[in-house]
Amino acid sequence: MSGAKSRKPVLLAGGNPQIPKGEGDGPVQAYIAAIPGWKQGVGRRLDELGAAAVPGVRRAVKWNSPFYGAPGQEGWFISFHCFTKYVKVTFFRGQSLSPVPAGPSKVGDTRYHDIREEPGLDEAQLVAWIQQASQLPGEKM
Repeated sequence: MSGAKSRKPVLLAGGNPQIPKGEGDGPVQAYIAAIPGWKQGVGRRLDELGAAAVPGVRRAVKWNSPFYGAPGQEGWFISFHCFTKYVKVTFFRGQSLSPVPAGPSKVGDTRYHDIREEPGLDEAQLVAWIQQASQLPGEKM
């Protein structure tokens, strides 16, 4: 044993965990484990919904946020990021979803959906959006 102490990830503004970039489930699970408070349950559930809605979903952490991609496709269809009072879900091709997520973006097709502690997750709507988004071309980053 090297004697090195295990360190908790640094929390950035809004309580967003600072996790090293990495591909696969491991970095995403480390990110989720480091999310503080009620937002950790939201992050865990978003990850579960994505895995159930898109079997074989690809995962990565980039820019301190989990990203999800459809198996066999390049690019990413959703991501999420923690802020002080909400978790922001990014749909990179959100303009093409039905219904279109409410949160506007200055970036082309991108739309956002903010999840707050109350009322919480609308799982049926999120699953519908995740399934739709996974069928669209991924955003290359």
